[in-house]
Amino acid sequence: MLFLVAALLLLGTLLGTAALAPVPVTAAAATVIAAWLVAFAARERLARKRRTS
Repeated sequence: MLFLVAALLLLGTLLGTAALAPVPVTAAAATVIAAWLVAFAARERLARKRRTS
């Protein structure tokens, strides 16, 4: 999952709107997205453990 985030960040930096934004703004957005993905994965894992037990 983190590989996907890194690949999308790189692609966005080279080709997309992120190329027009300053690097700190792009890095902050990438951090927020990564944190959201980690929180989502943790929530899903906890929900799966609760269903099976």
